[in-house]
Amino acid sequence: MKRPTLLRLLVVALLCWTAAEVQAQWTVGLKGGITLTEPGRTNMGRVDETYSSMIGVEGGLRASYEFTDVLSLRMDLSYMQRTHYMKRNLNYLNNVFTIYTNSYLMLPIMAECTLGEDQFQVHMYFGGYGGYWMRAHVEGVTYWMTDDHIYFEDFDEKREFNVEDQRWAIGLVGGIGVSFDFTEHMGVGLEALYYYDLSTYHKGYTQLTDPRYLSTLSINLSLYYRFFKYEQP
Repeated sequence: MKRPTLLRLLVVALLCWTAAEVQAQWTVGLKGGITLTEPGRTNMGRVDETYSSMIGVEGGLRASYEFTDVLSLRMDLSYMQRTHYMKRNLNYLNNVFTIYTNSYLMLPIMAECTLGEDQFQVHMYFGGYGGYWMRAHVEGVTYWMTDDHIYFEDFDEKREFNVEDQRWAIGLVGGIGVSFDFTEHMGVGLEALYYYDLSTYHKGYTQLTDPRYLSTLSINLSLYYRFFKYEQP
């Protein structure tokens, strides 16, 4: 390629980059809401265990970098509860259950597409996330048996991690949301994001291959501040 042609391409690329920088804006905010987590596992586990989804809470920070009025880069940092429920379904053990409350630090990074004008807008998100399993808490009813009797006992305790636990999580995230600007700089948003684990949170017991996954629906309300209003050229 001749040098003048390369120079023209570099100039055009620089102008495009500069235009994007001029138009770009930061939006930061706080978010909070609820989560609904569905555990998934193979058929290799105990056949007398039934797992169900449960509601948890989430709260944290959100930030987005707007390149144009349509395309942005969205990043969050949040504390998320990924809670689920296990019940033993044998007749003589139907009182036994466990509630697992798993606390994660989540970092989703998503492309954000925005549709709409003026105050009301619709947003679509897609990207990936990383997470770290910070704390595990269990509560419920356990049992022990003698030759002639079954004893049940309540428990509520912090669960210690072991070598079978996978503390780091990665996966895909996507969703949809709406926002309303009530001033030039401030607004509120409502969104639903779905987190799909690509890594197991439990590798399976040493004597039994039983990988387990989590999928979480997050519904959040946020309050945000836009540092300067995007204006059409």
